[in-house]
Amino acid sequence: MNLNLVTDRPTFVTHLECSISGGLYDADTLQGLSRAGRPLLVRYDLDAVKANLSRETLEARPSDLWRWRELLPVRGTENIVSLGEIETPLIPIARSGGANVLVKDEGRLPTGSFKARGLVMAVAMAKELGVTRIAMPTNGNAGAALAAYASRCGIETIVFCPEDTPEVNVREIAMQGARVWRVNGLIDDCGAIVAKGAAEGRWFDFSTLKEPYRIEGKKTMGLELAAQLGWRLPDAIFYPTGGGTGLIGMWKAFDELEKLGWVGPERPRMYAVQASGCAPIVRAFEAGEEHAERWEGAHTVAAGIRVPRAVGDFLILRAVRESGGKALSVDDPAILQAVEDCAKQDGLLLCPEGGATLAAYREALRTGEVDGDEQVVLFNCATGLKYPMPEAPHTLDRHATIDFDAL
Repeated sequence: MNLNLVTDRPTFVTHLECSISGGLYDADTLQGLSRAGRPLLVRYDLDAVKANLSRETLEARPSDLWRWRELLPVRGTENIVSLGEIETPLIPIARSGGANVLVKDEGRLPTGSFKARGLVMAVAMAKELGVTRIAMPTNGNAGAALAAYASRCGIETIVFCPEDTPEVNVREIAMQGARVWRVNGLIDDCGAIVAKGAAEGRWFDFSTLKEPYRIEGKKTMGLELAAQLGWRLPDAIFYPTGGGTGLIGMWKAFDELEKLGWVGPERPRMYAVQASGCAPIVRAFEAGEEHAERWEGAHTVAAGIRVPRAVGDFLILRAVRESGGKALSVDDPAILQAVEDCAKQDGLLLCPEGGATLAAYREALRTGEVDGDEQVVLFNCATGLKYPMPEAPHTLDRHATIDFDAL
């Protein structure tokens, strides 16, 4: 256990570990990918955590992201960056989903998406480790979260996004202080630009899983879920999967909670949900492969999961297979129908990626992959208010005779 010299907050990080080779790395040195070119995972002295933190102590704290600080990597309290990362609610959607379906609504977080979880942690660690300039590719919401947190602590930020990124996201990124550039390509094309600049020493590469700490922020979804459900886990989780950081993070969280003795060995079946127009993880899962080849010609209305290649592909596939789950794809019409149904029947406005999880659950229910009696959690990764909606064209002339029956 280390004690920060400025505060008395104990920290329990021991080292970083290569996710494919098991090689060890210093946790107090700025790191990107491992020497094997794979993501690094943060490891903790969980026995020390167990000796210093009880569930009762945790439950007495305010229910925000930072209540989990013993299981998070930031050593110095003064390096914490925050915009108010609340615990997000579990919302039943009995009409559009079913009696046992809950949506974890991540749209309530700062900048309106679950990207806040990963980026608040990554930016806090960048601050702690002395990073002054960051670049990142984004399909929208990650860039917005990065811009907000980096601006808050004075880190210079450059963001690259596909040219068809939703306009609201591009303007949001710019408004919150980043320099944002539209690129005539997909997110991995943007990532190639970021990588080249990083290799030239122009900035630190904040691409998904190319630094170790976004996973640690995203794993708080799994920690929260366990606490919200009374220290048990649901039967199944449907997660919108592009880079897959959250799915990987939750799987890590469940393992850490079991080692603390706070949950048992049971695990939810993890369903990685992709769009049929960009489904590299689904294709690899069905072929029995450990890695996913790049998906050519990627297209979908759910821009957040339009990721042709994921650097953590093997970690996603490993979690899905170990859990007894699957990788599933759904088409755009089913996604849009799910968004409309949830809004009109249950009053919850999903983003397209969240709609994909509802569409996938419905299909899994139809095929018998899941049972209607099982408790299922769907992840809505952003507020639906950021996305285009159908027109509402009706007008009324208050000076004319009003046909109240027609109303």
